[in-house]
Amino acid sequence: MKKFLIIATIAFFLGIFCAGLILVYFPEKNPQHNFVQESSSSLWTSNLNAAPAQRTATEKDFATIAEKVAPAVVYIEAERVEMRKMRSLLEDPFFEDFWRFFGYPQEREREYRNVARGTGFFINQDGFIVTNHHIVENAERVEITSLEEKNYKAKIIGTDPETDLALLKVDEKDHPYAELGDSATCRTGEWVLAIGNPFGLEHTVTAGIISAKGRQLVSGGPRYQNFIQTDAAINPGNSGGPLVNVRGEVVGINSMISTTSGGNIGIGFAIPSNLAKKIIKQLKERGKVVRGYLGVRGIYPIDEQTQKNLKLKTKQGALIQEIEPDTPADKAGLKPYDVIVEVDGNPVKNPSDLQFKIADIPPGSKVSIKVIRKGEEKILTVKIAELEPEQEQRPTPAPAKDIGIKVRELTPSLARRWGYRTQEGLIITEVTRYSEADRKGIAKGDIILEVNQEKLETTKDLEIILKQADPGDTMMLLLRRESNGAIQDFIRTLSIPE
Repeated sequence: MKKFLIIATIAFFLGIFCAGLILVYFPEKNPQHNFVQESSSSLWTSNLNAAPAQRTATEKDFATIAEKVAPAVVYIEAERVEMRKMRSLLEDPFFEDFWRFFGYPQEREREYRNVARGTGFFINQDGFIVTNHHIVENAERVEITSLEEKNYKAKIIGTDPETDLALLKVDEKDHPYAELGDSATCRTGEWVLAIGNPFGLEHTVTAGIISAKGRQLVSGGPRYQNFIQTDAAINPGNSGGPLVNVRGEVVGINSMISTTSGGNIGIGFAIPSNLAKKIIKQLKERGKVVRGYLGVRGIYPIDEQTQKNLKLKTKQGALIQEIEPDTPADKAGLKPYDVIVEVDGNPVKNPSDLQFKIADIPPGSKVSIKVIRKGEEKILTVKIAELEPEQEQRPTPAPAKDIGIKVRELTPSLARRWGYRTQEGLIITEVTRYSEADRKGIAKGDIILEVNQEKLETTKDLEIILKQADPGDTMMLLLRRESNGAIQDFIRTLSIPE
């Protein structure tokens, strides 16, 4: 019996071995197709074995791009001096009744040194660096650090707050530099890299795509906006750094982010390289940017209702709401409700397009402007003027005769920014809390037209009046307040402090 069991076991294993040989060496000649399995497994196999997508000769991988551009990128520190109000526990609302009875204390200011940090990059071997205006604005000292950790002192050649661009220069030469490409050839969906120093983390490289082009923000930011939107991670400290395409060319200068947290949420904005080229050229030649000025206020796009109401053929153009007096537009005969459709034969797409076209025209040039007025086309000749740059001015009153307000001259360009019709006098930029001016209802944005029945044209006029006044004297102010198109003039008297 035992011998029989041994023979049976050996026969069983031999049978399994023979069956295996048959399956291996004699596969089924005509197997039945399994369509479900083929559609998945064969597709998966084909994807694994597929040849990689072919790159063009000019396209590079991310690592190669970073190696090429990163040496041109620099870390920027800009030191500025700011005057800030000293805060005190006495400002607590608990003491408000006390100060109201015994008199409010004068607020004091203290000098603070603030350091702004950001990014820039060399654009040629001669030491010129591009960055953002908001990084070096009012800076007294600018230092840069290269990838090799070499430190340089930089000079501000010029800045342009209207586009948030600035041009710096170091004395040393032969620096690695990045080339400015053609931003007009960029397409939505293309890969881009952002190189910068977010949160002080030097030479950080992030990747993403171009999410949109020609983006204008509803509020905030510079006056001239034509941003490239990207989802490449941009954070505080990236400002001024390059946005680079797959050919290693700079197509944008990183400027802003949209965020609810203070950090990146995938919505960043870069200034197009083609716009930057124009600004850099002027900053290098003049130290400032000169722009054309037409003199129209309240420019609106054409929607369907406007198109129908004004009997327009298309939605192309810019609708004018108001003409500023004694400006090129006024002298040429432009009127409210005119729709500008062409400038010197070039079609106007929208208000932003009109703004850029006028800005590019040299002041003093005569151009033809085609408008549609009451359904009819008219061609007007306009002599373009120069757009007056914003001039930041220091508060004029001396601390010994501080009347609780800070002012600056109201220029036509500043009036446009505030949306005011009045274009003369002094505009109040700040009212000291608890001061007599504050208690008497004087507010930021009010315009001082006269003091003691004398017309004010410059801050120097107010300074002279204050110097001539003695402590305890009173000043009668004729003020103007503009709100929602309404104008209200009123009089307030203030005492010169003891």
